[in-house]
Order: sequence, then structure tokens, then C-alpha cells
Amino acid sequence: MSSIPVTGRPAGLVLAEHGGAADLAAFLARLLRFDRAAAVRLQAVPGPEDSGVLAVFGRLPLGTSGAIAVRTARLTGAPAGTDATVSAGQLLDAVDTENGTVTVPAPVTGPAWAGLLPPRTGWELIAEPSAFEVLPEVTAAVGEFRRRSEAVPEHHRSRQVLDALADEIWSRPLGAVPGLPLRAAHAAHVIGFLRPAVPLTVHRAGGWLRLSAPAGSIAVRSTAAPGAGLGLSPLR
Repeated sequence: MSSIPVTGRPAGLVLAEHGGAADLAAFLARLLRFDRAAAVRLQAVPGPEDSGVLAVFGRLPLGTSGAIAVRTARLTGAPAGTDATVSAGQLLDAVDTENGTVTVPAPVTGPAWAGLLPPRTGWELIAEPSAFEVLPEVTAAVGEFRRRSEAVPEHHRSRQVLDALADEIWSRPLGAVPGLPLRAAHAAHVIGFLRPAVPLTVHRAGGWLRLSAPAGSIAVRSTAAPGAGLGLSPLR
């Protein structure tokens, strides 16, 4: 699909919170560990009283179904409406952590997932799990994936085999929230959202589920999502 063109593309978006640019850079760097050619969709929209919000969406490939990680940041000043799919690497290069600004790179041809984002509104709270319950489940599942993948003979350890194993493990329901797949909690962990003692909420909107923490959210579809990707291990 073609990327959505930038409307009123600004020279730079100014983040309102101290450290916001560094947090965004860390988020992008984690995405790029899993896919060096990753694209992200970003939206900057005006808010009340001369303010705005920047939302950056990136896909984590975890088996044949991915999870969409969402990082948001408050903006200083009302931005012109911006909606574009861009290179995650170029966006990372365009983040100025010293001055707290982000320059929007030129749009790129976007992947299929970027055209089907979770809704902004209509979310219903369904659970408030404890991070102390969720983290041990994720850790145990990561260990299982590692053990079972290493047990596969090297000449059979193909992408298809590892994706099938990842799908088996990450499609299981989370014990703390039976309606939520482990994939969402694992994605929150690897992207840096899921940490001990952080408050968590789970919401539902139509065919979407969202696991939210203070640092960001993970959205997954309750039905098979388009696209594919490889298991658990980031690129080195």
C-alpha cells in the first residue's frame, strides 16, 4: 500500500515533556532490533489549548501474527495535521534528544498493517492485571520458546518452523487475563513497556484488544492479522 501523504508537514515537532525525545528514540531503537527495515506510522494531531499529541505505531513481528506497539507523546504547540508512514531508522535519526524535537522524514511505501490501525475511541475496560502476575508468565514462555527452538535440529530450524512454534506459544491466553493472548504481554515486555510494579489495563474495542502501561500500549487483533514475521529473537 502507499503511505498516507503528510499534510502540512512541519519542520519539527516539539515534545512537551522533558526526556520525551529520548524515550521515543529508545522505542524506535527497540523496533529496529527486530526489523532493521521497519516502517512506522506516525500521527500528530492538534489538542486543546495550543497543544497536540504525537502517536507512533510500530509492528513487532512475533510469529505469523504481529502486535502493534503504540508510543505517544504530548506536543508543545498545535501541530498541523500529520499522518505518514515513514522509515523507523530515518525517524530515529530525525529525533533530536537535546532539543526535544522530531523532524518528520519523507514518507515511504507502507506495509499492509499500517493501513489498519486500532481505533482511537470506543475502548471498554475489561481487566486491570498485576504486572507481578504477567511478567512470570512471559518469562516462562520465553524460556519455553528458547528451549524448544534450540531442540529443533539446525537443518530443520527454518523460519516457517520457528514461526509455527512462536504462534503456538504466543497465541495462548494470558492466565491473568484469559481473553488476551500472551503475544500482547510479550510484545509489551520486549518493547520496554512491561516492567515490575507498573499499572496495567486491558481494553477491548470491536476486534481489537489493547494492553496499556504508562510507557505505551500494545494492540492486537482478536482475529488473524495480515503480515508475517519471525519469532522472538531480535536481530544482532
